[in-house]
Amino acid sequence: MKDIIITSQRQKAELRWLAASFGLAFLLNLAAIIIYKTEWSELYTQILWTLALTIVIYALITVVRIAYHLIRHILKGV
Repeated sequence: MKDIIITSQRQKAELRWLAASFGLAFLLNLAAIIIYKTEWSELYTQILWTLALTIVIYALITVVRIAYHLIRHILKGV
């Protein structure tokens, strides 16, 4: 069986994308608290929803990145 090697540079890049996704989800939660004038305690009580949104945002970013690389690869071959 062939070993798969994930470099530390790739791991750091993916962690940056994940951190950016969490930052965006956190800002969206913050904006919702301000817009709907709810309790500030929701900033930490709704952390599970924030983490779920982080995963959704990260998945969407990953799909876009894969599509970009596939299109780039196809056009490079032409």
